[in-house]
Amino acid sequence: MTQEISTLYEDIHALLQEAPGAEQGAFLARLEHTLTDGYARALALEAERVRLEKRMGELTDGLRDDPADAPTDELATVARRLSDADTELTSLRGTLARLHARARTIRAS
Repeated sequence: MTQEISTLYEDIHALLQEAPGAEQGAFLARLEHTLTDGYARALALEAERVRLEKRMGELTDGLRDDPADAPTDELATVARRLSDADTELTSLRGTLARLHARARTIRAS
């Protein structure tokens, strides 16, 4: 996990625990900004997944052409990175869903 994503998670968890206080508008603005950052990160992860899936397809096509010259190390690396991206994306979506629900609740109050 990068420092950027760690900071994003810290911000989200702080917003989930923090009371809006008297400055509800400012709190909601911070919450919305953090949601936007989170959605941008999720889109970047989805793009990374697509790129990794494409590369995995290219590598597996190469297995059919010449199995003796299989790029197994790269294939393992791509598979691991794809799995990591899937895990991070699932976690981020769940956390963003909680933050989105919090924003809805605050807007409704």
